[in-house]
Amino acid sequence: MPSVRLDKIAIVVHDYDEAIGFFTRVLGFDLVEDSPSLTNDGRPKRWVVVRPPGAETGILLARADGDRQAAAVGSQVAGRVGFFLWVDDFGEAYERMTAAGVEFLTVPRTEPYGRVAVFADICGNRWDLVGPA
Repeated sequence: MPSVRLDKIAIVVHDYDEAIGFFTRVLGFDLVEDSPSLTNDGRPKRWVVVRPPGAETGILLARADGDRQAAAVGSQVAGRVGFFLWVDDFGEAYERMTAAGVEFLTVPRTEPYGRVAVFADICGNRWDLVGPA
């Protein structure tokens, strides 16, 4: 069977530069690509990809195009936690992110799979910050 991997996921955002700033400066992701591109009907857009250092799977930051996409910003998974950020040092990451102004929606707690706290990204999507217990 041929090799299969998840290469990218898309998160719909209001603004490319604000999203890049959040993912790179606040979460510490790498900006992998920021290239001019075109929509299917020829309008300008950007191809923006970020990913955690050392990761293979990236996040395509896709600027909302039209009312339907704009309505999905921050609610891509209907208010559920839809993204999971694993860190080796939960305490350090939590303190760094809190100091950077990240909105945590829950206090840290310990679950069978590790320490976890829910936070909102720049658009309001819910993420689990997860690390070892």
